[in-house]
Amino acid sequence: MSDDSLNEPQASAVAHTAGPLLVFAGAGSGKTRVITYRIANLVACARVPPWRILAVTFTNKAAGEMRSRLQKLCGPEVARSLWVGTFHATCAKLLRAHGTAVGVQPNFVIYDASDQKAVVSRALKDLDLDEKRFPPRAVLAAIHKHKQEGRGPDEAAAHSYLDDIALKVFRAYEQRLRAANAVDFEDLILLVARLLDKTAEGDRIRRRYDYVLVDEFQDTNATQYKFLRELVRDHSNLCVVGDDDQSIYRWRGADVRNIRGFRRDYPGATVVKLEQNYRSSKRIVAAA
Repeated sequence: MSDDSLNEPQASAVAHTAGPLLVFAGAGSGKTRVITYRIANLVACARVPPWRILAVTFTNKAAGEMRSRLQKLCGPEVARSLWVGTFHATCAKLLRAHGTAVGVQPNFVIYDASDQKAVVSRALKDLDLDEKRFPPRAVLAAIHKHKQEGRGPDEAAAHSYLDDIALKVFRAYEQRLRAANAVDFEDLILLVARLLDKTAEGDRIRRRYDYVLVDEFQDTNATQYKFLRELVRDHSNLCVVGDDDQSIYRWRGADVRNIRGFRRDYPGATVVKLEQNYRSSKRIVAAA
């Protein structure tokens, strides 16, 4: 396939300009090409201002590749105006601009894994709990799981003594983070989802974007999907691209039901399947 050609399903996805779009794309089927060409089409043919388009993915490498392709397709000036980045980087920008509505000051710091573990250790000490019985890493994993599923300490339920202890630590952990004007990585998305859902500031954020595109959608967790749904609540111009056989981030809460249930949440969604593999030889494709 030449650099500027699209096969029929790819062209169909690129040409789609209104409403929800679900693109099933296996490995090597040209999904990044579809996203970048679709953005270029929205700007050039649908006359969408580039700063009103948001594209999100999971890794800095993938976001960098997307930006590089868009620079070639649209030119450096247009590419600079687009919002292209990871979920965390995008939400960090939004939180710095709008976070006071959920109690976070613009100069917040982001705690890394060792910072988070230290906060949990201090919370355990304050609660007079033994770290050998309640290892900080395990308690932190439980806290992250709640956040990935959209729950704070007041929304989470305790079903056992251990759950009850974990929630007490969770509450102390949150209090310590807020007192330090700090957030963890899960907070970046959870707090923006809350902004969108529960504050007037959410309407201001929603008005920024006319189109939202998501790569590797099969790897989204519950909070990331809530963030996306709230973001497109007024227009449903949400394009998601992924492979329901390729979810690899279950350890951080990825829920493949998001992609499999997309048509339930958006009954009018257009569905496109990219089934031609351009990366692997015919022998490998046949074996797979």
